[in-house]
Amino acid sequence: MEKQRALLAAVAAASLLLSASPAGHAAPAGKTAESQSAPTVLTKGLLSPLHLSDGPDGSVLVSEEFAGKLTKIARDGSKSMVYRNAAWDVAGTDRGGRTIYLAESQGAGPMDPRPLAGHIRSIGADGKHRTFGDLAALEVKHNADGGTSYGFKDLPAACVAKLPKDVEASYKGHIDSHPYGIEVYGNTIYVADAGANSIVSVDVRSGKAETVAVLPPRPHTFTTKETVSLKLPGCVAGHTYRFEPVPTDVERGPDGWLYVSVLPGGPEDPALGARGAVYKVNPHNGRIKLFADDVMSPTGLDMDDDGNVYVASLFGKGVLRLSAHSSKQTVVLPGALTADVDIRGGTIYATVNSLPAPNAAPDGRVVKAPLDD
Repeated sequence: MEKQRALLAAVAAASLLLSASPAGHAAPAGKTAESQSAPTVLTKGLLSPLHLSDGPDGSVLVSEEFAGKLTKIARDGSKSMVYRNAAWDVAGTDRGGRTIYLAESQGAGPMDPRPLAGHIRSIGADGKHRTFGDLAALEVKHNADGGTSYGFKDLPAACVAKLPKDVEASYKGHIDSHPYGIEVYGNTIYVADAGANSIVSVDVRSGKAETVAVLPPRPHTFTTKETVSLKLPGCVAGHTYRFEPVPTDVERGPDGWLYVSVLPGGPEDPALGARGAVYKVNPHNGRIKLFADDVMSPTGLDMDDDGNVYVASLFGKGVLRLSAHSSKQTVVLPGALTADVDIRGGTIYATVNSLPAPNAAPDGRVVKAPLDD
């Protein structure tokens, strides 16, 4: 239940990867239907392809985050290196005209000795690089969720004393930054900062970064069965824990709002059920609305012109379509460990097998399929 920066803590738990077979993960009853045929594999052998976006000339751009690498996959499946820096986590990407933008981060967390750092990098058509938008400095200065309360609100002291050492009974938001997904719109880059639990805007011209909105906590009331499976003291049953929201991707919708996929913090596999969500954020005033709840591990999203949201469900059954007009969830592209999705015309692209299994060669893949109505 400790703070989780997007997928990193989940990846570190090798046993979690072995138990993450999507075939065994049921979605909320009555909410999910299935459609779509088997996808075509564009390329394979990728290490942690956690992010996907449109590339030039019909290609796709794939961030192999833990390798610090951005790769272009051409229409014929051939691969070419766009950027590599093993000292950084290379995260979400997007394009503005002929310029490629990507988020980079490093540091934060007790297991990472590096200083907290994060920014936006641009790569122009002429090959020139520029870094701007100091996201870590923004978080250090303002601590976006520093006034937000997480954890238990009224857990008796005797029960608090029985909690595992790595479980904070109650606390305010910590200083942390991990820019994960981005969206380019005009001269603004919107960033889903999975560490700061916020959406940040970065001005391309000035490089100035500002907090747009802080996502709300994700409350969960524990059952007795859950306390047993998570090895928590039984006295926790019936009490509500306010987990941190972990924004993983952001997309500007046809209605002008920002759509944000959010992991639930804490156990991000199905241990506590489908607890992820998609929120709508007004980019002008930071107002937040819930668009869809009970979404299994949403780690990437895209939208079509009708306002339907497509979510990559990492520990679910593949890519889900969330209807613009109802709570219906439909599997439109089945896959295991699906980390991101990109919609282009009548084609849906996704990254699958995105987390490496222990003691196995990387086999992350980019797949595509026709987008059925």
